[in-house]
Amino acid sequence: MAGEIEAVGKDVKTFKKGDQVFGLSASNFGTHAEYICIKEKGSITTKPTNMSYDEAAAVCDRLMLAINYIRKIDFKNAQKILINGASGSIGSACVQLAKYYGAKITAVCNTKNLELVKSLGAEKVIDYTKEDFTKDDQIYDVVIDAVGKSSFFRCKKLLKPGGVYFPTDLGFLSQNIFLALLTPIIGSKKVKFPIPTDSKEDIIFFKELIEAGKYKAVIDRRYPLENIIDAARYVETWQKTGNVVITVCES
Repeated sequence: MAGEIEAVGKDVKTFKKGDQVFGLSASNFGTHAEYICIKEKGSITTKPTNMSYDEAAAVCDRLMLAINYIRKIDFKNAQKILINGASGSIGSACVQLAKYYGAKITAVCNTKNLELVKSLGAEKVIDYTKEDFTKDDQIYDVVIDAVGKSSFFRCKKLLKPGGVYFPTDLGFLSQNIFLALLTPIIGSKKVKFPIPTDSKEDIIFFKELIEAGKYKAVIDRRYPLENIIDAARYVETWQKTGNVVITVCES
């Protein structure tokens, strides 16, 4: 979400009416609305000065999901990363965060987004409409399936011993939960499936990252609130690039 504070409670100290803010309401949802009430200590801070409301609204959710994976990577020992679904919302966030931490990134996406993911920080791109990325001849420290369309078993041969596969969905028959429990005990290649969390500290970090020019919003389309059904239908096509933003116009 991103917008202007309309009112604050009598005990609120860090915000005032008129402040431009952005953030998340991950536990209660509700941001597809004209108004939402957020606790002062919640996942909210002042909006980056170099972003519009539309751009600011597009970043926090996917950055929150992406950083829960990226923070599990030891970048001192894990430099080569493959990201499947690199042009999607989570994937484009993973590419930018991994680049920030110094990784060498191979990105998998469709033809129209090859240049986009390069601009986000990928050194190598694989067009999944023309080749199967699981047949790549390189070996990686980490594979992130940011789109939930592959599996540990298909990607296992891409991982070096000690390598880690990060799924972003439960997988077939919820296999990724079980694999996250079993692979640390059996075998040399691991599945990690961190549960996403959010915090004010994360939102503040996102703001600092953005204002330093290290992260940019990727927006495919914008829909007015009254057309939110059309927005949801478009997202469900699995063909969007980056994020879809719902705009709320003042009357």
